[in-house]
Amino acid sequence: MRVCQVNLQGHFGGGEVYTAVVCRALDRLGVESCLFAHPRARYWEQMVIPESTRIIRADSPEGIAARLPGGKAIILGHGPLPRAVLDARAQGRRHMAIAHMPLQGRDPRSFDGHERVFAVSGWVLEGLLAAGVPAWPEPLYGVADLSWRPSVTETRKRSRYDWDRRKLRDRLAGWVEPLLAPFLPRPLFARRTGLSLGVVSRLTPIKQFPHLFAILAPVLTRFPGVHLEIFGSGGYRSVRDLERALAPLGERVRFWGEQPDVRAVYAHLDYLLAGLPEKEALGLNVIEAQFCDLPVLAVGAPPFTETVSEGITGFLYRDPREDRGADFARLIERVLAMPDRLHPARAEEHLERFSFDAFTERIRRVLDAAQREFDAEAA
Repeated sequence: MRVCQVNLQGHFGGGEVYTAVVCRALDRLGVESCLFAHPRARYWEQMVIPESTRIIRADSPEGIAARLPGGKAIILGHGPLPRAVLDARAQGRRHMAIAHMPLQGRDPRSFDGHERVFAVSGWVLEGLLAAGVPAWPEPLYGVADLSWRPSVTETRKRSRYDWDRRKLRDRLAGWVEPLLAPFLPRPLFARRTGLSLGVVSRLTPIKQFPHLFAILAPVLTRFPGVHLEIFGSGGYRSVRDLERALAPLGERVRFWGEQPDVRAVYAHLDYLLAGLPEKEALGLNVIEAQFCDLPVLAVGAPPFTETVSEGITGFLYRDPREDRGADFARLIERVLAMPDRLHPARAEEHLERFSFDAFTERIRRVLDAAQREFDAEAA
């Protein structure tokens, strides 16, 4: 049995980290695999991809369909498989997908034609089951995989923008910005006195940071010793809206751009601040932070109730859209009064569910079930 993954994303994110971990788990289990990847996605060469995984560049679903293997094979999409791939049916081939986004509020038919769909969290699984999708009964939780990240000794300011090349404005800005970069200051990060909260994430719409800080920024103005550090990049509109939401905090907010080594970033912070929950599938940054001994502040709702152990690896607070941030304010007061912050890296039992060993065992159960189906079909 072979496994062929399909990930045609051109931008790097948590789904791509997840894809690489699947490759490694399959390698540990002795399963040959291939990965259909976008020609412009050059980040795969920088990640830890085992030799047992063959990377195949494909610029269209039709190109993938023409190169699918014969015999027993699982075709595993990261997100719904393209229609051209689903239509390329063959004896012994199974079409499956990993749902990296909650189906709540999305098209419930997006996974039509798949024999099985895997959720990356219980929150995503809940949405799949409610929509009648043939979902695997346990979440395939992601892994805090930082092994591929380069180690750096200093953190300097980088661009806060991740230009969308499909838009004319962004293409022009993306062309001009590198020309101006040599003339712009790139200060070295230095921690400030007080409590340092950090956003370490791509600044994408699903995180809803502008909506979150439209409520929390006025709350934080009441705590002059609290600072906010933003490590991440996003599209022009996402960054613009976030800057507007954070305006009440003035110079207490600093943007540092996306950093190559988040381990160095986490070491300079007191708490990671997660975004709003309902559009989030899992939040690999939340898991990474805890493995790096950085506690998390998050809204007390799925999926964060799955990834944060209250009072042990972080703190959960009431959705600020319900109380205008009153519970968050009480939490900041509590955190400021604590003699020492939490140390989530000591929570071994909680973190075990997000370990590579646990992930590999989940993949083993998936493959065992698929093999039983192949055997039953052959009989």
